[in-house]
Amino acid sequence: MSTSGPPSTPPPGPTGQPAPISDLAKQGQLVRSGANWFIWIAGLSLVNSVLFVAGSNWAFFLGLGATQFSDAFVVALIVDVVIAAIFVGLGLMSRSGALWSFIVGMVLIVLDALLLVWVQDWAAVAFHALALFFVFRGFQAARQLAVFRTAGAPPAGTVPPITPR
Repeated sequence: MSTSGPPSTPPPGPTGQPAPISDLAKQGQLVRSGANWFIWIAGLSLVNSVLFVAGSNWAFFLGLGATQFSDAFVVALIVDVVIAAIFVGLGLMSRSGALWSFIVGMVLIVLDALLLVWVQDWAAVAFHALALFFVFRGFQAARQLAVFRTAGAPPAGTVPPITPR
């Protein structure tokens, strides 16, 4: 008997069938992973601001350049909290699969990276590129989940009904 793959590989389903639950779960995990980068960036930016106020010369590479620039002003902590809140909001919206929040977040990361290019902080630029890579993966997974959902796939974590053969 001839098969098109290893015995453990299920045969491909007809077109229009729901995606396997494992694919949905994988895409959901990638969406959450990409979205969590926004929250990490926000948190590390706030830690950087607190370190600056405390007089430390040490900072995380993954913090935002915009918050580093605002640290030079009196209202720095307020501005930093607002910027961090924007990134946390983008992260929370992205976790739910909102494509617009991924796009806005990626644009903000690129703009912040350009600010860091201007001051020639190459290590921070490299980490921004890494964050952008993972956020983009989350964006791609969110798009794939949207396709699965519009194709009639069950929500992630649900068991499809058993149909007799």
